[in-house]
Amino acid sequence: MTSPSRGQGRRTERLELPGVLTAEQARRTVAAMAAAQRSDGAIPWFRGHHLDPWDHTETAMALDAAGEHDRAAAAYDWLARHQNPDGSWYAAYHDGSADQPTDLGRESNFCAYVAVGAWHHYLATGDEAFAERIWPTVHAAVEYVLALQQPGGQIGWKREADGTAVNDALLTGSSSIHQALRCALALAEHRREPQPDWELSAGLLGHAVRRHPERFLDKSRYSMDWYYPVLTGTLRGPAALARIDAGWSRFVVPGLGVRCVDPNPWVTGGESAELALALWAVGRTDDAVRVLADIQHLRAEDGLYWTGYVFADRAVWPVERTTWTAAALLLAVAALGGEPATTAVFAADALPTALPSPCC
Repeated sequence: MTSPSRGQGRRTERLELPGVLTAEQARRTVAAMAAAQRSDGAIPWFRGHHLDPWDHTETAMALDAAGEHDRAAAAYDWLARHQNPDGSWYAAYHDGSADQPTDLGRESNFCAYVAVGAWHHYLATGDEAFAERIWPTVHAAVEYVLALQQPGGQIGWKREADGTAVNDALLTGSSSIHQALRCALALAEHRREPQPDWELSAGLLGHAVRRHPERFLDKSRYSMDWYYPVLTGTLRGPAALARIDAGWSRFVVPGLGVRCVDPNPWVTGGESAELALALWAVGRTDDAVRVLADIQHLRAEDGLYWTGYVFADRAVWPVERTTWTAAALLLAVAALGGEPATTAVFAADALPTALPSPCC
């Protein structure tokens, strides 16, 4: 891996967004994220805390959006080296140390997200050698995840440490998996290795997310369940806009950001940035910029962002600056700026269309 340099500033000019982020601020954010990455490619939440595979991948995607392709590739190589024999990863590793897992559960959406990152990295770099070597990792991860698919299309949440399947499904997690399946299909299509079973599974899953909320655990208090079907491209058109409108007054706190949980007086940077990305995806760019501008009160001196803010107490909480919060913001800015790889993986019409669901 190369270390960030002043040359990076030229690459982060595309992450400049008036009223939100200057090119110099973007450079500082990318440098701070890079400083948290271990020499073996692992990206924990922050040094000394844990790594989870989903947020590790999200941060790698932000590094790619900033032009730090060697660092992103190292992050994906870390996943490839430490994938479990069944295609999964553990839910948490202490400080990114593969021999120190701290949560032996294997969550389906955590494991699927490598496909989003892998396709994003290929689009950002055109690196055919990478596409070749990451394919077995993506294939194994998708097969692990689809073994948890239920008859109604939804994906079971995880396997416990002893291998027991938890068949209850999460709307946020299944929406994320739907995006991941479409990215995996894009990689398969690029390699001319069609995966019709994946297409059918993606069709069933998309149908469940769009039409059958009763197939998922009720987590409607969480803002992620509100916007994730839109963020991941599972829901588009008038239905997506109606969903955004329906939850706006419940979750958006003007001037501060997005609540993580209703009715808690706590806004979080990650959820706010993800909502901004969802807003961009459905053409509400002014609202997206406004939300990103609102969370700049979470920006710290080192360029990272505090995870959240309890506005009833006027206090930052928890007292941590996470790589993935900064990553979510940079990806939203990248999409608004038209960065090609990021727009491709978050624009529904840029990914393969799954086979229509045969179920009702």
